[in-house]
Amino acid sequence: MGLMTDQSGLVDEYEAVALPARSVSSAVFVRRSARPTRRAVLHLHDLTDSLAPADLVRWYNERGFHFYLTDVSATELAPSGRRGPVKAKPAAFSALEVACGYLKQADGIDAIILSAQGPTARVAALWCDARAVSNPVEALILSSPDFGKERIRLDITCPVLVISAAGPWRDTRRERRANDSVRLGQHVTWLQIDGAVGPDPADNGVGSLPQRRRLFDEMGRWLGAYMYGQVRDQLL
Repeated sequence: MGLMTDQSGLVDEYEAVALPARSVSSAVFVRRSARPTRRAVLHLHDLTDSLAPADLVRWYNERGFHFYLTDVSATELAPSGRRGPVKAKPAAFSALEVACGYLKQADGIDAIILSAQGPTARVAALWCDARAVSNPVEALILSSPDFGKERIRLDITCPVLVISAAGPWRDTRRERRANDSVRLGQHVTWLQIDGAVGPDPADNGVGSLPQRRRLFDEMGRWLGAYMYGQVRDQLL
């Protein structure tokens, strides 16, 4: 059992995953669910950011998902307004492929939800678009994605949930411009909620517990619909 220490000083008990010796250098850690399961979340962690919120990890574990965390660099993919801006295969893509391969072949996982936040969301979205035929993950969840100012035109075939913080007022024209600038695929749900992707309030007193509860309620609704094949495009 390996212990991974968050930058905030909190210690999260993640088990270090021993990848093949010839694999890429990115580290992979897992916090396992107490339930026997073949489902998992693979969360992308940028080295400059903190770990996934502890309450989010617990929420997945309690619902029968192992929670894997792997570090990727979001700086390899320079912003571009063109579709398919990545010409060479970046190390971030290799790290994702190695991690997914390990989950399926070594740990027996047969359903993977790919999760990413902030700048790593762009990496996850581009990778899913590039792997649309093989479709290695069952669903993609992007929290406060940072796509830059360029227009994104992707064709992700798996269901996508995009979680963003709601603004203090609703500007329908601004929302239309934002939706027009980012197209991810045919099955995308956009969820706006105050403080949706902030830190775990139980850890540091920052954030709103009612808002976190609403976030988890909406995520549960979406996951239940996706698992039973009833996903519908919607703005919640």
